[in-house]
Amino acid sequence: MIHKDVLVIGAGPSGLSAAIEAGKAGADTLLVDLNLKAGGQLFKQIHKFFGSSAHHSGTRGYEIGSLLLKQARDAGVEIWLQSTVIGIFPGGKVGIERGLDNGEKDLVTLKAKTIIIATGASENAIRFKGWTTPGVMGAGAAQTMVNVNHVRPGENIVMIGSGNVGLIVSYQLMQAGCNVVALLEAAPKVGGYSVHAAKIRRAGVPIYTSRTIIEALAGEDGSVCGCVTAAVDDHFQPVPGTEETLKCDVITLATGMKPTMDLVKLAGCALKFHGPLGGYVPIHDERLETSVKGVFVAGDSTGVEEANTALDEGKIAGISAAEELGYISHEDADAMRSEIWSRLDSLRLGPFGERRMKEKKAMMEEYSETVKVPAAFQ
Repeated sequence: MIHKDVLVIGAGPSGLSAAIEAGKAGADTLLVDLNLKAGGQLFKQIHKFFGSSAHHSGTRGYEIGSLLLKQARDAGVEIWLQSTVIGIFPGGKVGIERGLDNGEKDLVTLKAKTIIIATGASENAIRFKGWTTPGVMGAGAAQTMVNVNHVRPGENIVMIGSGNVGLIVSYQLMQAGCNVVALLEAAPKVGGYSVHAAKIRRAGVPIYTSRTIIEALAGEDGSVCGCVTAAVDDHFQPVPGTEETLKCDVITLATGMKPTMDLVKLAGCALKFHGPLGGYVPIHDERLETSVKGVFVAGDSTGVEEANTALDEGKIAGISAAEELGYISHEDADAMRSEIWSRLDSLRLGPFGERRMKEKKAMMEEYSETVKVPAAFQ
């Protein structure tokens, strides 16, 4: 059996940051990810990040991914790619289907003193007539096609959703040579940052609020050839008589994300529903420790936010895991976390960020009220 101080599950921005902090502190750290390449969403993001130097302001996402990967290796972090955690069991035992260099798989049992779950989030899908028609896809899939595979998903695209994902991916599709016909937003206001929406509008792309898709139209070949849209009322129900048809060959859905909870559930962590954070999330304290002692969470696993937030939460989780094992003193860990929490408070300024910050703080209060002593993990 393999023994590790810290097992980090998920090699996205939060997982990489967590592994770096734990490795720098001297903990024997293993980072596991099911993908061929570490970095998660960072390698799909060609736009420059905002924030402070601590958040790599002015650096493109894929460049940040490469930098973090180098820092993890420099910190002595062992990395297993194409490897899937298939079970978390009592006593700190973890089952992993490990990908080998020859393309084969090996079933490995590992005992970890602490676990950091940083498995991110998955895209929501909305149902409408024809929603399974070829040419209907998630915004994340479209982003992967243009930024990673360098393939345009189509020529004329309708984007459903005007959050930051919908706005940013729309702009990147235009950069790749696609024609974005329109963005539809069911809410009365654009959901993302105004700076992103302004770039879309300056490019001449209309953003229709209080409007949604009600049907995907298929052509003779069975794939998307257009869509029917309609205005919605205060209850987000289509208003009869307001239907309009848009011609397109791709419909992309940027209709929100939800935290990935599979492994959090397997670890036995207590969950609570927080709508502004994307759904059910594990309750945790300021150290990002869950209701199960020695199990920490970070990034979108704690609630869907920005990549900058994930980077900082990963640092907190890595510091806390190292502190748990005695590699960092309580005093030093508290000082380091305090500085990072201050940065996070600054990042969450504005109506959307403040709403999420309020939910996070409510969750921590729930933790202190309901989790007097974390359940045994070891």
